[in-house]
Amino acid sequence: MTALSLKCAVNSPRPNEVLHARVGSEMNLRRPSMVLIDVDGTLVDSVPDLTFCVDEMMRKLGRERHGETRVRNWVGNGVERLVKRALVGQLDGEPSDEEFNRAYPLFLELYAANTSQRSRLYPGVREGLDYLKTRGYKLGCVTNKAAQFTVPLLKDMGIYDEFGIVVSGDTLSVKKPDPLPLLHAAEHFGVGPHESLMLGDSRSDVTAARAAGFQIICLSYGYNHGEDIRQYAPDAVIDSMAELPTLV
Repeated sequence: MTALSLKCAVNSPRPNEVLHARVGSEMNLRRPSMVLIDVDGTLVDSVPDLTFCVDEMMRKLGRERHGETRVRNWVGNGVERLVKRALVGQLDGEPSDEEFNRAYPLFLELYAANTSQRSRLYPGVREGLDYLKTRGYKLGCVTNKAAQFTVPLLKDMGIYDEFGIVVSGDTLSVKKPDPLPLLHAAEHFGVGPHESLMLGDSRSDVTAARAAGFQIICLSYGYNHGEDIRQYAPDAVIDSMAELPTLV
């Protein structure tokens, strides 16, 4: 049996609002009306395409390629941040403006042609989405990826039409971990934070969800810069979206 890591809800909902999952002891999650889902590291393993683009960018700059292991730890805060991390060769730090201004257009050109050539849905995503649809949940997508890459990727993966709203990294003036993208999607559907659930994979997702007043379930396999997502105390951690029927 796949392990789940659950955290007790702070407030005790009314009995008809509660969903139960037993993992050592009975824990509670409120039944949501809306589910928002992250893209990279949650729905789609996009690292193979991102690695190709980073390494090709570095080659064009006459610099050493990084490879998939390093790039996988750098993904999760949008492509601008990814390019900066590739240029400095680490998670933190800033390249010079001159260096970034030369590299960033190269990456954008490469990624526009390689948004979904090597990317794949994670196992269980299709089953999870089908289950959420049959339950009648309002579904939205909230990602830090720019719209010019988000929309083609979701369409190429065959899941764009599953979502009633797609909030990309450049849809608003801020992106996750700011709560505004989540609250914007909730307003679109006319639901309150107490009726809302986020599915994500990173500290950024947890921070945004908590600030928005959402419940948060995380996937264990995602992009969290090499850290175990459990240390950021989401309400639940699962290994596949196919496990969602045990929780919601």
